[in-house]
Amino acid sequence: MDQDNVIVADAESSEAPRTHRGLAQRGFIAEWTVTIILLLFGTTTLVQAFVIPTGSMEDTLLIGDHLLVDKLSYAPAGPLSKHLLPYDDVRRGDIIVFRYPVDISQTFVKRAIGVPGDRIRLVNKQLILNGKAVTEPYVYHKTEYIDSYRDNFPNDPNVPVVEAAHDMLSNHLNKDGEVVVPPDCIFAMGDNRDSSLDSRYWGFVPRRNIIGKPLIIYWSYDASTEALSNPGISVRHVVDLLEHFPTKTRWARTFRLIHGYPLN
Repeated sequence: MDQDNVIVADAESSEAPRTHRGLAQRGFIAEWTVTIILLLFGTTTLVQAFVIPTGSMEDTLLIGDHLLVDKLSYAPAGPLSKHLLPYDDVRRGDIIVFRYPVDISQTFVKRAIGVPGDRIRLVNKQLILNGKAVTEPYVYHKTEYIDSYRDNFPNDPNVPVVEAAHDMLSNHLNKDGEVVVPPDCIFAMGDNRDSSLDSRYWGFVPRRNIIGKPLIIYWSYDASTEALSNPGISVRHVVDLLEHFPTKTRWARTFRLIHGYPLN
């Protein structure tokens, strides 16, 4: 079986996000767990294992959550398979795993906030979707202050943003100053809204970049971002696992199903 254990990468900052981390291979200690579960599910063409190394999706997904991602959920339907498999369109509020548009060798996890045609803005941290204030019970704010760009979006960027974000701000705003999601794209943000490198900073997620949706947390371990982002085998992390596996495993999160939250 071709087992591909990669990191869902992201940025982490107490202010506007500016950096990101790339993919890394999981250490061999965790591989037996992944292998057994993936065998139960079939093949990595259907399900793939990921680990969360940063806090951009807190408190929905925590650093050290190990996920199984359904790769069929958003796959394009074939002439026969569309009658047999439950393919879905991406819906507002879905949690999605996708290739980072700036560097497709990296993989991100975010929440889909806007689908094609949607109008989006933020006013003092409040999401306004298609002209209506939206309740987001999953959102976590770590800071109380209001940032002129992050929390009142779209606005003039006060931190460096990539070219695709400049294009979004220049060519995808309507007369009311709302971002309008173009065809075959998704606008995505992290649940840890004050500390997430997301569409505000790098633009839209192309539909073709989406890998799938998380199904379940099969294991959650209280590890550091440094340990989980290590591209090789971290001796310190291995020792930590051997010494603290029972006490640092978040047993209450084991086999927890992951659900989106419908936004209307």
